[in-house]
Amino acid sequence: MNADGFNLPPLIMLRAFEAVARMGSMRKAADDIGVSHTVVSRHVRNLEHWMGQKLVTATPRGVALTATGETLFASVTRAFRIIANTTAELRPASPRAGLRIWCMPGLATRWLTPRLSDIEAAMGSVEISLRAIDRLPDFAAHEADLMIGFGRFEDLPTGARRLILPRMFPVASPAWIASNGAPADLLALAQAPLIHEESRQQWTDWFEAMGTRLSAQLRGPRLWDANLGFDAALAGQGIALVTRLTAGSEIDDGRLVEILDSKVRLGGYYLLAAPQRQGDPMLIRFERWLEDNLPRE
Repeated sequence: MNADGFNLPPLIMLRAFEAVARMGSMRKAADDIGVSHTVVSRHVRNLEHWMGQKLVTATPRGVALTATGETLFASVTRAFRIIANTTAELRPASPRAGLRIWCMPGLATRWLTPRLSDIEAAMGSVEISLRAIDRLPDFAAHEADLMIGFGRFEDLPTGARRLILPRMFPVASPAWIASNGAPADLLALAQAPLIHEESRQQWTDWFEAMGTRLSAQLRGPRLWDANLGFDAALAGQGIALVTRLTAGSEIDDGRLVEILDSKVRLGGYYLLAAPQRQGDPMLIRFERWLEDNLPRE
């Protein structure tokens, strides 16, 4: 038992475990809390040793929680939220209201940034700070006020609000199509140079949603970022998966061309607010602006 009377594991272990459970990946958790992948892994192993039970298991998609891990994660999340709410209440108010938005890079760059002046007009005297990033903020550390994330609607973070479930479809530049020809069917598409993000999983999921099981590994570079993949498609480097939100203007002006006909929806955008700012009128105004301006397909 600790000197303070509570039989707690070291908080550094709990912080690492919470980040892994929230991010679903050791690597992403390491980026989230600013330490190395090795350190995060060691803290989680030490916590499992302290608990005497397995908390996480490795999967092809990252890390999954065991039943014990799920129970501990729920308790740790509640505890961190209480601490965050209390510290937010005790901190002096800033002289000027601000809204710190984290957003998936593709949506932030292609859709949200061109509308910043509209957001500022709708929000009034609010200082907007926008960061293009693909991980959840550490709300307990006051990294951001809200996150516009992307994920499967059946597996969203606790407290997340669904925004839009866009259609995802393949596109290429007219120059690429002129040189290579447009794939006539899914088999031809699977053999073409495809532009991937962090892994080939998104394309694999898309083909499965189209009813096609792949018999060979997909080709094409991995660029780790939706924006890089989008720019590569514009530059004639291959075929990328996009949505109308991120590529609507380029499709309308002919710089990108949709390939085949598909109605696949692999996931959607959601809004997640910092627990300590739940119900904040400023965040409610921004949420209403999103509802009024996000296109409905």
